[in-house]
Amino acid sequence: VWFRNPFPHFHEDADFQIACDIYTGDDSELHYNSMNGGFGFVRSNDRARRFFQHWHDSRERFPGMHEQDVLNKIKDEPFIDEIGLRVKVLDTDHFGGICQPIKDLNVGCTMHATCCIGMESKIRALTAVLQDWKHFSSSPPESRNSTSFVWKPERTGCWM
Repeated sequence: VWFRNPFPHFHEDADFQIACDIYTGDDSELHYNSMNGGFGFVRSNDRARRFFQHWHDSRERFPGMHEQDVLNKIKDEPFIDEIGLRVKVLDTDHFGGICQPIKDLNVGCTMHATCCIGMESKIRALTAVLQDWKHFSSSPPESRNSTSFVWKPERTGCWM
């Protein structure tokens, strides 16, 4: 679900930017931030092209794994440094998910169905997020603060 324009919050110095399930607070830390392929921004350049080819080819080394799991396997490989790919993880203050939702909807840009398994649970959770957003955005401006808002998304099928 998109709440507002995310482009002002992308990093100028990154080739590949991606959302995560749980954000550690360090956008350059790739090992502990669990990348989530549900939302990303990629600059069109040779480094990114080579990375995507490597990611695609790596599926053969990890048969039966989902592309997100393959990404989390290869994110620490020397190949990323060798090609000079500049990677950043998107903070959950602006790019939240069901696992780690946006705390302040006044600044949040997107929410996606992290931690939800299967299309039905994703749709159920995001429908609830959309209902919360409608309630928040239709409330008087003086009541739209981060301390009074609480997410009420349906989390059946999500591993929260």
